Amino acid sequence: MSNQHAPELLRVENLCQYFKSTKAVDDISFNIKKGEVFGLVGESGCGKTTTGRSIIRLYDITSGSIYFKGKRIAAGSKSYKDAISGARREMKSAMTQRKEELKAFIKAKQDEIRKARYDHENADKLHADLLIREVEERYKPLLEKASGEELARLQKKYEYDRGVAKNQRFTTQIQMIFQDPIASLNPRMTVYETIAEGLVIRGEKDKAVIDEKVFRVLEMVGLVREHASRYPHEFSGGQRQRIGVARAVVMEPELIIADEPVSALDVSIQAQVINLMNDLRHSLGLTILFIAHDLSVVKYFSDRIGVMYYGKLVELADSDELFKNPLHPYTQSLLSAIPLPDPLYEKDRVRIKYNPLISHDYSVNQPTFQEVYPGHFVYCNDEELARFRAGEKV
Repeated sequence: MSNQHAPELLRVENLCQYFKSTKAVDDISFNIKKGEVFGLVGESGCGKTTTGRSIIRLYDITSGSIYFKGKRIAAGSKSYKDAISGARREMKSAMTQRKEELKAFIKAKQDEIRKARYDHENADKLHADLLIREVEERYKPLLEKASGEELARLQKKYEYDRGVAKNQRFTTQIQMIFQDPIASLNPRMTVYETIAEGLVIRGEKDKAVIDEKVFRVLEMVGLVREHASRYPHEFSGGQRQRIGVARAVVMEPELIIADEPVSALDVSIQAQVINLMNDLRHSLGLTILFIAHDLSVVKYFSDRIGVMYYGKLVELADSDELFKNPLHPYTQSLLSAIPLPDPLYEKDRVRIKYNPLISHDYSVNQPTFQEVYPGHFVYCNDEELARFRAGEKV
């Protein structure tokens, strides 16, 4: 299991991702600790992939905040704007004292919007500026002491390192492995060009360095140097996904978002790719957000698991705890759908059907994401929470 005392690497707070009237992700919060695998499961269309794409900033988030290594890398302002609109409506009929309170509230929310926009737009620049200052501080005493050929050599190396630092982006420490190993690779680029592209964009110009990194990572994922000159159509599905893994790993990220990386592969190849990712996780110290709908794979690979349903995070717990003691009716339904290679078991297996209109009564008391037991969270109202803590099932 994951180390309970490991530092927090990623924190998602009240993330909302709306596409016009469609609430693809609706007010979810969770964190991922350094070195752990966090599984995100749910049926197709529940918002898993959208969550991953929002974290890596392929989308500008609608509302909420995303923190990486303690720094806010993405922020949305809709919740602040909605609060301001509500306060302005209330002001029309409010008494004088209440109006002053609402004015202060509106000003505070406007300040929050400005801060959110600043962080969202400047996270990468601030990171690059920090790295540039670190390079300058490292080289300054060396350049002051050097002279002649040594000074020229150091000056050249300083300019090179400063250029690399200038091209750094905070989000390059987060990489993504995409679901479709065919569509995610450019058919007109060789394997070498595909893997090296991120290094080139980051500012790496030394071909010897690029060669060393590309060939090393190819061997790391179970391919050979000769594969570097080939094109994606010359590989099998499993090999293509290994190329996708290599493209992510070569950037030396701290967090990898694996978006259903094995769902398009044969079962035997799935096991190979999962074992590969498990090996890389331990050898490189990676942290992984593992998005999938195959619960058997997620249980094997993940330390903690979050369950999504229609854009909401409905349950979150340690992997063993979730499978042993599922509390939310949707989680129970998902687990009941897992087939086993046992004909006698399958003959008697009872599928649990989930209908939110029947399972819950939220007409009076609305649900929130609450901690039932230490580390075990469920989306429920106060009545359901009391029943869960009393050992009852909803």
